[in-house]
Amino acid sequence: MEKQTIGPAEPPVAPEPCNGDLAAQFHRALSVLAGKWKGDILWQLVERKRRFGELRQAIPGVTQHMLTTQLRDLEANGLVKRTVYPEVPPRVEYEMTPSAKALKPVFDELYRWAQEHGFPTSTGSAAQPAPSSAEGEPEDQPQKAGRSASR
Repeated sequence: MEKQTIGPAEPPVAPEPCNGDLAAQFHRALSVLAGKWKGDILWQLVERKRRFGELRQAIPGVTQHMLTTQLRDLEANGLVKRTVYPEVPPRVEYEMTPSAKALKPVFDELYRWAQEHGFPTSTGSAAQPAPSSAEGEPEDQPQKAGRSASR
């Protein structure tokens, strides 16, 4: 009887590296979304328009200065629209642009990833409806959780 051994497995095929243009686009997208509070701000604006005070209350730990700075940056990058109403006192509302609304599937996938890999949402927060699973059963709903004070 001849001894048979399994030879070394073929090395996995490495994915092609991103060409410079794709890498630059990816890094530009990340830089637009990078920022301690930008994700929280966009998450709060997914459902509806909000006023500055509503955003500040909904995102524990953010300072007025930092919220203003992050909102201006999101506005400059075309992700948030700021509307000033000519009233006394002035009323300012913030809402997502269509460009930012296109990120909702990304937020949903981040939520699913966090649930699958042991990053459950905190309890006691207002819930956001999650997309239904293929069987028509509703999945666990993502929680709108602000930054915890311990971070």
